[in-house]
Amino acid sequence: MELFKKLVAAGIRFRNTPIVDDDFPVVRDSFDWLLTEAERSLKPVTVANNENIPEGYKEDASGALRPISSIKTIDLMRDELVQKLVARATELNAQLKAFKQEALTEIAAFVELSAAEHAVKLGGQKGNVTLTSYDGAFKVLRANHDSISFNEQIHAAKELIDECLRDWTGRPGVPQGLVAAVNASFKRNAQGHLSVSRIMEMRTYDVPDDRWNRAMNIIADSIRVLGTITYLRIQKRLGRTEKYEAIPLDIAGV
Repeated sequence: MELFKKLVAAGIRFRNTPIVDDDFPVVRDSFDWLLTEAERSLKPVTVANNENIPEGYKEDASGALRPISSIKTIDLMRDELVQKLVARATELNAQLKAFKQEALTEIAAFVELSAAEHAVKLGGQKGNVTLTSYDGAFKVLRANHDSISFNEQIHAAKELIDECLRDWTGRPGVPQGLVAAVNASFKRNAQGHLSVSRIMEMRTYDVPDDRWNRAMNIIADSIRVLGTITYLRIQKRLGRTEKYEAIPLDIAGV
């Protein structure tokens, strides 16, 4: 604001100073300098988070702009370290993504080539595949996992199951631990989601009750596939044993 006031004052002086006046070059140079300084101070710079922040300032965690000159040296050093590590991590993340895509493409091409030797046409890219090196020292595994959930019909299945449990209380012949298993199966996690594996496990119980069987059929109908996640795992053999361990590609595992 102070710079702006000075710039306005200099502009007024510039306008009111006759060209023939001996002070005109000095006034003009002063105005030009202030104008250059104003342009420089207002010129935004592009930072890592793609926001425009005036030069000489940093944005704090609350979104407020702070003059760099007022920030402690240790805070600036900490920020520099974090920014450097994040930039490197972002680069490595991009490399891992590129490696995964390249590996999956090459695996799919090899599977097609292998199938072509037997005149078999594959229907798509899905399917678990394990490729082993000639000496058996390494394995490359492609695994597909469907992410599934349940639609609103799961509530109808739960009502039928609860009805069964109420009628079975104290009745002989009910599979041991079934009540506890059902209660655990429909317990939601911290995110409010049901356990798909636990609910599907209930279908393994052989219960001679039409309501139970109807509930199991409803559960089957309520399943919805949200998408397929493809995993890439690389393993190495432990010595000459038949055991393999993963070659970790995550920071926690290295």
